[in-house]
Amino acid sequence: MLEDFFNSLLSFPSYWVVEKIEHNSITDEVFIYVKFNTKNYKEKHQESYYGIHDYNPYRTWRHLDILQYKTFIKARLPRIKDAKGGINTLEPPWGQLSDRHTYLFERRVIDTLLATRNQTKTSSLLQCCFSLVNRIIHQSTQRGLGRRDKNAIYGQLSIDEKSFKKGHNYVTVLSDPVTGHVIDVSEGRTKASCKELINNNLNAEQKENVEQVSMDMWEAYINTIKEILPKSKIVHDRFHLVQYLNKAVDLVRRREVKTYEKLKNSRYALLKNRFNLTMKQHFKFEDVLNLNTKVSLAWRLKESFKSLFNSPSYYEAHSRFVDWLSFCNWEKIPEISKVAKMFANHVVGVCNALVENLSNAMAERLNGKIQEIKTIGRGYRSFLNFRSAILFFNGGLNLYPQQIL
Repeated sequence: MLEDFFNSLLSFPSYWVVEKIEHNSITDEVFIYVKFNTKNYKEKHQESYYGIHDYNPYRTWRHLDILQYKTFIKARLPRIKDAKGGINTLEPPWGQLSDRHTYLFERRVIDTLLATRNQTKTSSLLQCCFSLVNRIIHQSTQRGLGRRDKNAIYGQLSIDEKSFKKGHNYVTVLSDPVTGHVIDVSEGRTKASCKELINNNLNAEQKENVEQVSMDMWEAYINTIKEILPKSKIVHDRFHLVQYLNKAVDLVRRREVKTYEKLKNSRYALLKNRFNLTMKQHFKFEDVLNLNTKVSLAWRLKESFKSLFNSPSYYEAHSRFVDWLSFCNWEKIPEISKVAKMFANHVVGVCNALVENLSNAMAERLNGKIQEIKTIGRGYRSFLNFRSAILFFNGGLNLYPQQIL
């Protein structure tokens, strides 16, 4: 019989059996009616069975499609008596009481989301509403966060910012540079939001074990770490340090291009890694360096700073850094001097970056992945939606539901 075939396919416990199957050819929907078998349930739960009070009205759960037909499970859930005389609705094995979709359908939504990274496309492919997909993202993210190891040791942390909406709206992203996973996200980039972010995700023991924190030179982040993680080294990530110098070199080039014709179209020749230059860019690069200009001196100062990386000790790094600052002051290039002064104001974090092999490169890659989420999703209006999407795709979470059998 067809019912026996579907009983075998669904593999529900013996006390749930397929009663009938209905097909609506107009809406292309299939409804599988499942009936509760009291006798089988009583045999399996003899010690905890105290009788059935009554049955709830029919409820419907979206299930995996059969061919091109949307498929639904329909059942009346029994209300079971307990030892104290209370009455509780029996949890179905195929889904949660509060949901209107089965565990298997939720798994399909999660898999499709991970493949498309787009909620609208997922809802279209699975023929379900956008709100259901959005709810599953929130639900699975919270489930994954609840399963996380609350005593995991983080020897290194990265703190970075990401623009959220138009204007000066940012979120703060706390991540693990070792695994590349986002730990959590908070709204804003103030000291209060950063402090709350760390306190909500790290207990006292975890805070004690944090040795290094990589970040940009944002004062709110620096002050937060000094206050709640005083034993941790602040390491200003190399990516941002070099980025500041690259911007300064480009500003010098823009200023001098009005005077020197050969500086035209030399931007990428100066900013790209020398080993990645094309033949044309290489010749342009040689022409710029042979000119007696400030931009060639600015480029050399930038490269001399990069040579300080991987210094053997903090003392050695500090000594070399002081020498580099004196060269910057001697050359008197305003754009470079401005960056040098900023570095000098954060000398400890900069010198730690010259010694420690900790970089925010992983955080920057995460930043790119988060930007991809924003682009594909065409922006997020709600911080809660944005946070759940970031953690769903980049949190390294165990997202899938556990089916009750």
